[in-house]
Amino acid sequence: MIFIHRISLLLGLLIFFTGLQAQNDNDYYTVNGTIKNMRNKKKIPYVNVYVPGTNVGTISNEDGEFILKLDNSLKTTGIELSAVGFYNTRIEVSKDDQPDQTFYMNPLSVKLSEVEVLGWENPRELIATALEKVETNYSLIPNLMTGFYRETAQKGKKYINISEAIIHLYKDSYKADVFKERVQVLKGRNLISPKFSDTLAVKLLGGPNLAIFCDIVKNPGIILDKNLLYYYSYKIGDMTSINNRIQYVVHFSPQVLIDQPLYSGTFYIDRETLAFTRAEFKMDMHDKDKVTALILKHKPKGLRFSPQEVGYVISYRQNEGKTYLNYVHNEMKFKCDWKRRLFATNYTVISEMVVTDNQIDNITRIPVKSSFSMNKSLSEEAMTYYDSDFWGAYNIIEPTESLEMAVGKLKKVQ
Repeated sequence: MIFIHRISLLLGLLIFFTGLQAQNDNDYYTVNGTIKNMRNKKKIPYVNVYVPGTNVGTISNEDGEFILKLDNSLKTTGIELSAVGFYNTRIEVSKDDQPDQTFYMNPLSVKLSEVEVLGWENPRELIATALEKVETNYSLIPNLMTGFYRETAQKGKKYINISEAIIHLYKDSYKADVFKERVQVLKGRNLISPKFSDTLAVKLLGGPNLAIFCDIVKNPGIILDKNLLYYYSYKIGDMTSINNRIQYVVHFSPQVLIDQPLYSGTFYIDRETLAFTRAEFKMDMHDKDKVTALILKHKPKGLRFSPQEVGYVISYRQNEGKTYLNYVHNEMKFKCDWKRRLFATNYTVISEMVVTDNQIDNITRIPVKSSFSMNKSLSEEAMTYYDSDFWGAYNIIEPTESLEMAVGKLKKVQ
Protein backbone atom coordinates (compact mmCIF):
# COMPACT_ATOMS: atom_id res chain seq x y z
CA MET A 1 0.00 0.00 0.00
CA ILE A 2 1.02 3.59 -0.54
CA PHE A 3 0.69 6.07 2.35
CA ILE A 4 1.49 9.66 1.53
CA HIS A 5 1.52 12.03 4.47
CA ARG A 6 3.43 14.75 6.25
CA ILE A 7 6.24 13.21 8.25
CA SER A 8 9.32 14.49 10.01
CA LEU A 9 12.38 12.29 9.51
CA LEU A 10 16.08 12.88 9.89
CA LEU A 11 16.87 12.42 6.22
CA GLY A 12 20.05 14.43 6.17
CA LEU A 13 22.10 11.24 6.12
CA LEU A 14 20.13 9.90 3.20
CA ILE A 15 22.24 10.35 0.07
CA PHE A 16 19.75 9.32 -2.56
CA PHE A 17 21.33 7.73 -5.66
CA THR A 18 24.50 9.88 -5.37
CA GLY A 19 27.64 8.10 -6.54
CA LEU A 20 25.76 4.96 -7.49
CA GLN A 21 27.46 4.41 -10.84
CA ALA A 22 30.88 5.06 -9.39
CA GLN A 23 30.34 2.42 -6.76
CA ASN A 24 32.85 -0.42 -6.97
CA ASP A 25 33.55 -3.47 -4.87
CA ASN A 26 36.02 -6.32 -5.13
CA ASP A 27 33.17 -8.83 -5.21
CA TYR A 28 31.37 -7.49 -8.27
CA TYR A 29 31.67 -5.34 -11.36
CA THR A 30 29.10 -3.24 -13.20
CA VAL A 31 27.83 -2.84 -16.74
CA ASN A 32 25.72 0.21 -17.49
CA GLY A 33 24.47 2.16 -20.47
CA THR A 34 21.54 3.37 -22.54
CA ILE A 35 19.57 1.16 -24.96
CA LYS A 36 18.35 2.59 -28.25
CA ASN A 37 16.46 1.50 -31.35
CA MET A 38 18.97 0.90 -34.15
CA ARG A 39 16.51 2.18 -36.75
CA ASN A 40 15.33 5.50 -35.29
CA LYS A 41 17.83 5.97 -32.42
CA LYS A 42 15.00 6.38 -29.88
CA LYS A 43 15.55 5.12 -26.34
CA ILE A 44 13.87 1.80 -25.49
CA PRO A 45 12.22 1.57 -22.05
CA TYR A 46 11.65 -1.57 -19.96
CA VAL A 47 14.20 -3.80 -21.73
CA ASN A 48 15.06 -7.04 -19.92
CA VAL A 49 18.78 -7.10 -19.16
CA TYR A 50 20.02 -10.48 -17.93
CA VAL A 51 22.76 -13.10 -17.86
CA PRO A 52 21.69 -16.03 -20.11
CA GLY A 53 21.28 -19.31 -18.26
CA THR A 54 20.89 -17.59 -14.89
CA ASN A 55 18.25 -15.67 -12.98
CA VAL A 56 20.43 -12.58 -12.60
CA GLY A 57 19.10 -9.47 -14.28
CA THR A 58 17.34 -6.12 -14.16
CA ILE A 59 15.28 -3.91 -16.47
CA SER A 60 15.96 -0.58 -18.17
CA ASN A 61 14.12 2.50 -16.95
CA GLU A 62 11.83 4.83 -18.92
CA ASP A 63 14.89 6.51 -20.41
CA GLY A 64 16.32 3.19 -21.65
CA GLU A 65 19.09 3.28 -19.04
CA PHE A 66 20.27 0.37 -16.91
CA ILE A 67 22.97 -0.66 -14.49
CA LEU A 68 23.71 -4.34 -13.84
CA LYS A 69 26.00 -5.59 -11.08
CA LEU A 70 27.64 -8.95 -11.74
CA ASP A 71 29.30 -11.10 -9.10
CA ASN A 72 32.92 -11.89 -9.95
CA SER A 73 32.20 -15.58 -9.30
CA LEU A 74 29.54 -15.61 -12.06
CA LYS A 75 30.88 -17.42 -15.11
CA THR A 76 29.77 -15.34 -18.07
CA THR A 77 31.26 -13.43 -20.97
CA GLY A 78 28.11 -11.58 -21.93
CA ILE A 79 24.65 -10.34 -21.05
CA GLU A 80 21.54 -10.14 -23.24
CA LEU A 81 18.92 -7.50 -23.95
CA SER A 82 15.37 -8.56 -24.74
CA ALA A 83 12.31 -6.43 -25.57
CA VAL A 84 8.93 -6.84 -27.26
CA GLY A 85 9.29 -6.53 -31.04
CA PHE A 86 13.11 -6.57 -31.10
CA TYR A 87 15.77 -9.15 -31.80
CA ASN A 88 17.87 -10.00 -28.75
CA THR A 89 21.15 -8.14 -28.42
CA ARG A 90 24.21 -9.67 -26.78
CA ILE A 91 26.74 -7.51 -24.94
CA GLU A 92 30.23 -8.86 -24.35
CA VAL A 93 31.56 -8.09 -20.86
CA SER A 94 34.81 -8.44 -18.96
CA LYS A 95 35.38 -8.44 -15.22
CA ASP A 96 36.02 -4.73 -15.12
CA ASP A 97 33.51 -1.95 -14.63
CA GLN A 98 32.10 -1.15 -18.05
CA PRO A 99 31.85 2.60 -18.78
CA ASP A 100 28.52 4.15 -19.68
CA GLN A 101 27.81 3.08 -23.27
CA THR A 102 25.03 3.12 -25.85
CA PHE A 103 23.68 -0.25 -26.98
CA TYR A 104 21.43 -0.72 -30.01
CA MET A 105 18.65 -3.22 -30.62
CA ASN A 106 17.31 -4.15 -34.05
CA PRO A 107 13.51 -4.12 -34.50
CA LEU A 108 11.93 -7.12 -36.18
CA SER A 109 12.44 -6.97 -39.93
CA VAL A 110 9.59 -9.34 -40.85
CA LYS A 111 5.84 -9.09 -40.37
CA LEU A 112 4.99 -11.95 -38.08
CA SER A 113 1.33 -11.48 -38.96
CA GLU A 114 2.24 -13.41 -42.11
CA VAL A 115 3.14 -16.46 -40.01
CA GLU A 116 0.33 -18.99 -39.88
CA VAL A 117 -1.62 -18.91 -36.60
CA LEU A 118 -1.66 -22.70 -36.47
CA GLY A 119 -5.41 -23.18 -36.18
CA TRP A 120 -6.12 -20.84 -33.27
CA GLU A 121 -9.10 -19.22 -34.92
CA ASN A 122 -10.83 -18.94 -31.54
CA PRO A 123 -8.62 -16.81 -29.23
CA ARG A 124 -10.68 -17.79 -26.19
CA GLU A 125 -9.69 -21.41 -26.78
CA LEU A 126 -6.06 -20.31 -27.01
CA ILE A 127 -6.34 -18.61 -23.61
CA ALA A 128 -8.07 -21.65 -22.11
CA THR A 129 -5.42 -24.02 -23.46
CA ALA A 130 -2.62 -21.80 -22.13
CA LEU A 131 -4.26 -21.91 -18.69
CA GLU A 132 -4.34 -25.72 -18.83
CA LYS A 133 -0.57 -25.70 -19.41
CA VAL A 134 0.31 -23.54 -16.39
CA GLU A 135 1.52 -26.49 -14.33
CA THR A 136 3.73 -27.58 -17.23
CA ASN A 137 5.20 -24.18 -17.99
CA TYR A 138 5.70 -22.68 -14.52
CA SER A 139 7.64 -23.79 -11.45
CA LEU A 140 6.15 -26.50 -9.27
CA ILE A 141 8.74 -26.02 -6.53
CA PRO A 142 9.18 -23.06 -4.17
CA ASN A 143 11.36 -20.16 -5.30
CA LEU A 144 12.99 -17.39 -3.28
CA MET A 145 13.28 -14.36 -5.51
CA THR A 146 15.31 -11.24 -4.81
CA GLY A 147 13.74 -8.10 -6.21
CA PHE A 148 14.03 -4.33 -6.32
CA TYR A 149 10.86 -2.40 -5.54
CA ARG A 150 10.19 1.30 -6.08
CA GLU A 151 7.11 3.43 -5.58
CA THR A 152 6.75 7.11 -6.36
CA ALA A 153 3.97 9.62 -5.86
CA GLN A 154 3.54 12.80 -7.86
CA LYS A 155 1.31 15.78 -7.14
CA GLY A 156 0.78 17.18 -10.58
CA LYS A 157 4.27 16.87 -12.06
CA LYS A 158 6.06 17.30 -8.73
CA TYR A 159 7.37 14.26 -6.84
CA ILE A 160 6.27 14.23 -3.21
CA ASN A 161 7.30 10.68 -2.27
CA ILE A 162 10.05 8.31 -3.44
CA SER A 163 10.42 4.98 -1.61
CA GLU A 164 12.58 1.99 -2.51
CA ALA A 165 13.37 -1.45 -1.12
CA ILE A 166 15.29 -4.63 -1.71
CA ILE A 167 12.88 -7.50 -1.11
CA HIS A 168 12.74 -11.26 -0.88
CA LEU A 169 9.68 -12.81 -2.50
CA TYR A 170 8.73 -16.34 -1.54
CA LYS A 171 6.96 -17.92 -4.52
CA ASP A 172 5.26 -21.22 -3.89
CA SER A 173 4.49 -23.91 -6.47
CA TYR A 174 2.04 -22.85 -9.17
CA LYS A 175 -0.14 -25.68 -7.83
CA ALA A 176 -0.28 -24.05 -4.40
CA ASP A 177 -2.43 -21.26 -3.00
CA VAL A 178 -1.17 -17.72 -3.64
CA PHE A 179 -1.93 -16.72 -0.04
CA LYS A 180 1.02 -18.82 1.16
CA GLU A 181 3.40 -16.42 -0.58
CA ARG A 182 5.15 -13.66 1.36
CA VAL A 183 7.38 -10.62 0.90
CA GLN A 184 10.24 -9.65 3.20
CA VAL A 185 11.87 -6.22 3.04
CA LEU A 186 15.66 -6.44 3.44
CA LYS A 187 16.68 -2.81 2.90
CA GLY A 188 14.68 0.34 2.37
CA ARG A 189 14.86 4.13 2.09
CA ASN A 190 12.56 7.01 1.24
CA LEU A 191 12.33 10.73 0.73
CA ILE A 192 9.08 12.58 1.46
CA SER A 193 8.15 16.20 0.94
CA PRO A 194 7.70 17.93 4.30
CA LYS A 195 5.59 20.74 2.84
CA PHE A 196 2.19 21.02 4.46
CA SER A 197 0.62 21.70 1.06
CA ASP A 198 1.76 18.23 -0.05
CA THR A 199 -0.07 16.57 2.81
CA LEU A 200 -2.37 13.80 1.66
CA ALA A 201 -3.35 10.61 3.40
CA VAL A 202 -4.64 7.79 1.27
CA LYS A 203 -3.97 4.10 1.34
CA LEU A 204 -4.13 2.29 -1.98
CA LEU A 205 -3.93 -1.31 -3.09
CA GLY A 206 -0.28 -2.09 -3.78
CA GLY A 207 3.03 -1.86 -1.96
CA PRO A 208 5.75 -4.53 -1.96
CA ASN A 209 3.06 -7.24 -1.83
CA LEU A 210 2.03 -6.11 -5.32
CA ALA A 211 4.56 -8.69 -6.55
CA ILE A 212 2.36 -11.45 -5.16
CA PHE A 213 -1.09 -10.40 -6.28
CA CYS A 214 -0.09 -9.11 -9.72
CA ASP A 215 1.18 -12.52 -10.79
CA ILE A 216 -1.94 -13.06 -12.90
CA VAL A 217 -0.94 -16.60 -13.84
CA LYS A 218 -0.73 -17.67 -10.20
CA ASN A 219 -3.49 -15.33 -9.04
CA PRO A 220 -5.88 -15.17 -12.04
CA GLY A 221 -8.68 -13.31 -10.25
CA ILE A 222 -11.20 -11.92 -12.76
CA ILE A 223 -8.77 -11.54 -15.63
CA LEU A 224 -7.60 -15.13 -16.22
CA ASP A 225 -10.00 -17.23 -14.17
CA LYS A 226 -11.10 -20.21 -16.28
CA ASN A 227 -14.70 -19.79 -15.17
CA LEU A 228 -14.83 -16.13 -16.19
CA LEU A 229 -13.42 -16.24 -19.72
CA TYR A 230 -16.82 -15.43 -21.20
CA TYR A 231 -16.80 -12.10 -19.40
CA TYR A 232 -14.40 -10.94 -22.12
CA SER A 233 -14.25 -10.74 -25.88
CA TYR A 234 -10.93 -11.72 -27.48
CA LYS A 235 -9.22 -10.89 -30.75
CA ILE A 236 -5.96 -12.27 -32.15
CA GLY A 237 -3.52 -9.56 -33.22
CA ASP A 238 -0.31 -9.58 -35.24
CA MET A 239 2.27 -11.91 -33.75
CA THR A 240 5.52 -10.49 -32.38
CA SER A 241 8.72 -11.67 -30.73
CA ILE A 242 9.96 -11.59 -27.14
CA ASN A 243 13.39 -12.98 -26.29
CA ASN A 244 13.73 -14.27 -29.87
CA ARG A 245 10.59 -16.39 -29.41
CA ILE A 246 7.44 -15.87 -31.47
CA GLN A 247 4.43 -14.76 -29.45
CA TYR A 248 0.70 -14.92 -30.06
CA VAL A 249 -0.87 -11.55 -29.31
CA VAL A 250 -4.42 -11.59 -27.92
CA HIS A 251 -6.36 -8.39 -27.27
CA PHE A 252 -9.24 -8.53 -24.78
CA SER A 253 -12.00 -6.25 -23.51
CA PRO A 254 -15.10 -6.61 -21.28
CA GLN A 255 -18.35 -7.79 -22.83
CA VAL A 256 -20.50 -7.92 -19.67
CA LEU A 257 -21.10 -5.82 -16.55
CA ILE A 258 -20.49 -7.35 -13.12
CA ASP A 259 -20.10 -6.12 -9.53
CA GLN A 260 -16.34 -5.57 -9.94
CA PRO A 261 -14.42 -3.66 -12.63
CA LEU A 262 -13.14 -5.72 -15.55
CA TYR A 263 -10.10 -4.99 -17.71
CA SER A 264 -9.02 -4.40 -21.29
CA GLY A 265 -5.57 -5.08 -22.66
CA THR A 266 -3.25 -7.55 -24.36
CA PHE A 267 -1.80 -10.97 -23.55
CA TYR A 268 1.41 -12.31 -25.10
CA ILE A 269 1.61 -16.11 -25.29
CA ASP A 270 4.67 -18.11 -26.33
CA ARG A 271 3.79 -19.92 -29.56
CA GLU A 272 5.86 -23.01 -28.72
CA THR A 273 5.02 -23.57 -25.04
CA LEU A 274 1.76 -21.57 -24.74
CA ALA A 275 3.14 -19.89 -21.62
CA PHE A 276 1.90 -16.40 -20.77
CA THR A 277 4.97 -14.18 -21.14
CA ARG A 278 3.50 -10.68 -20.81
CA ALA A 279 0.27 -8.85 -20.08
CA GLU A 280 -0.61 -5.17 -20.47
CA PHE A 281 -4.03 -4.10 -19.21
CA LYS A 282 -6.09 -1.28 -17.72
CA MET A 283 -9.07 -1.32 -15.42
CA ASP A 284 -12.42 -0.41 -16.93
CA MET A 285 -13.36 3.03 -15.57
CA HIS A 286 -17.05 3.20 -16.48
CA ASP A 287 -18.10 2.79 -12.84
CA LYS A 288 -15.64 4.78 -10.73
CA ASP A 289 -17.39 3.82 -7.49
CA LYS A 290 -16.52 0.18 -8.15
CA VAL A 291 -12.93 1.09 -9.00
CA THR A 292 -12.65 3.14 -5.81
CA ALA A 293 -13.99 0.29 -3.70
CA LEU A 294 -11.35 -2.03 -5.18
CA ILE A 295 -8.21 0.13 -4.97
CA LEU A 296 -8.81 2.59 -2.11
CA LYS A 297 -8.11 1.18 1.35
CA HIS A 298 -8.40 4.32 3.45
CA LYS A 299 -8.93 8.08 3.16
CA PRO A 300 -9.59 10.86 5.66
CA LYS A 301 -13.14 11.99 6.27
CA GLY A 302 -14.08 14.80 3.94
CA LEU A 303 -11.57 13.90 1.22
CA ARG A 304 -13.11 13.13 -2.17
CA PHE A 305 -11.25 10.53 -4.21
CA SER A 306 -11.80 10.10 -7.97
CA PRO A 307 -9.81 7.43 -9.86
CA GLN A 308 -8.84 8.34 -13.42
CA GLU A 309 -6.72 5.44 -14.66
CA VAL A 310 -5.36 2.16 -13.28
CA GLY A 311 -2.94 0.19 -15.46
CA TYR A 312 -0.62 -2.80 -15.16
CA VAL A 313 2.26 -4.44 -17.02
CA ILE A 314 3.29 -7.95 -15.95
CA SER A 315 6.14 -9.83 -17.64
CA TYR A 316 7.67 -13.28 -17.24
CA ARG A 317 11.02 -14.72 -18.32
CA GLN A 318 11.88 -18.26 -19.35
CA ASN A 319 14.90 -20.07 -17.94
CA GLU A 320 15.78 -23.74 -18.36
CA GLY A 321 12.33 -24.70 -19.62
CA LYS A 322 10.32 -22.90 -16.92
CA THR A 323 8.69 -19.48 -16.95
CA TYR A 324 9.14 -17.16 -13.96
CA LEU A 325 7.72 -13.82 -12.85
CA ASN A 326 10.10 -11.06 -13.97
CA TYR A 327 8.56 -7.57 -13.75
CA VAL A 328 5.48 -5.85 -12.33
CA HIS A 329 4.45 -2.26 -13.06
CA ASN A 330 1.35 -0.54 -11.68
CA GLU A 331 0.28 3.06 -12.38
CA MET A 332 -2.65 4.77 -10.71
CA LYS A 333 -3.89 8.24 -11.61
CA PHE A 334 -6.50 9.91 -9.44
CA LYS A 335 -7.87 13.24 -8.27
CA CYS A 336 -8.42 14.34 -4.69
CA ASP A 337 -10.10 17.36 -3.24
CA TRP A 338 -11.60 18.42 0.05
CA LYS A 339 -15.22 19.40 0.29
CA ARG A 340 -15.85 23.13 -0.19
CA ARG A 341 -12.65 23.50 -2.21
CA LEU A 342 -12.98 24.65 -5.79
CA PHE A 343 -10.27 22.64 -7.56
CA ALA A 344 -9.14 19.01 -7.40
CA THR A 345 -5.47 17.99 -7.41
CA ASN A 346 -4.07 15.36 -9.79
CA TYR A 347 -1.92 12.58 -8.37
CA THR A 348 0.03 9.74 -9.98
CA VAL A 349 1.33 6.77 -8.00
CA ILE A 350 3.67 4.32 -9.75
CA SER A 351 4.87 1.03 -8.25
CA GLU A 352 7.27 -1.37 -9.94
CA MET A 353 9.24 -4.48 -9.03
CA VAL A 354 11.88 -6.35 -11.00
CA VAL A 355 13.23 -9.78 -10.06
CA THR A 356 17.03 -9.54 -9.94
CA ASP A 357 17.85 -13.08 -8.80
CA ASN A 358 16.13 -16.35 -7.97
CA GLN A 359 17.00 -19.36 -5.81
CA ILE A 360 15.35 -22.74 -6.21
CA ASP A 361 17.42 -25.01 -3.92
CA ASN A 362 16.65 -25.65 -0.23
CA ILE A 363 14.03 -22.92 -0.04
CA THR A 364 12.11 -22.25 3.17
CA ARG A 365 9.06 -20.04 3.50
CA ILE A 366 9.51 -16.52 4.87
CA PRO A 367 8.24 -16.53 8.49
CA VAL A 368 5.09 -14.53 9.18
CA LYS A 369 6.90 -12.34 11.70
CA SER A 370 9.50 -11.41 9.05
CA SER A 371 7.01 -10.73 6.26
CA PHE A 372 5.85 -7.29 5.17
CA SER A 373 2.25 -6.78 6.24
CA MET A 374 -0.37 -5.81 3.69
CA ASN A 375 -1.64 -3.30 6.26
CA LYS A 376 1.64 -1.35 6.22
CA SER A 377 3.01 1.10 3.69
CA LEU A 378 6.59 1.28 2.51
CA SER A 379 6.79 5.05 2.92
CA GLU A 380 5.92 4.61 6.60
CA GLU A 381 8.28 1.71 7.17
CA ALA A 382 11.19 2.27 4.75
CA MET A 383 13.53 3.93 7.24
CA THR A 384 13.11 0.94 9.55
CA TYR A 385 15.12 -0.98 6.97
CA TYR A 386 17.58 1.83 6.24
CA ASP A 387 21.18 0.69 5.61
CA SER A 388 24.07 3.14 5.27
CA ASP A 389 25.62 0.83 2.65
CA PHE A 390 22.51 1.33 0.53
CA TRP A 391 22.12 -1.47 -2.02
CA GLY A 392 25.72 -2.75 -2.11
CA ALA A 393 25.89 -5.54 -4.69
CA TYR A 394 22.10 -5.74 -5.12
CA ASN A 395 20.74 -4.90 -8.56
CA ILE A 396 18.24 -2.06 -8.90
CA ILE A 397 16.26 -0.20 -11.54
CA GLU A 398 18.37 2.76 -12.62
CA PRO A 399 16.68 6.05 -11.62
CA THR A 400 15.46 8.22 -14.48
CA GLU A 401 16.75 11.73 -14.99
CA SER A 402 13.44 13.10 -13.70
CA LEU A 403 13.78 11.05 -10.49
CA GLU A 404 17.33 12.29 -9.90
CA MET A 405 16.13 15.89 -10.30
CA ALA A 406 13.23 15.22 -7.91
CA VAL A 407 15.61 13.84 -5.30
CA GLY A 408 17.69 17.00 -5.46
CA LYS A 409 14.62 19.20 -5.02
CA LEU A 410 13.24 17.18 -2.11
CA LYS A 411 16.59 17.21 -0.31
CA LYS A 412 16.75 21.00 -0.57
CA VAL A 413 13.49 21.45 1.34
CA GLN A 414 14.41 19.14 4.20
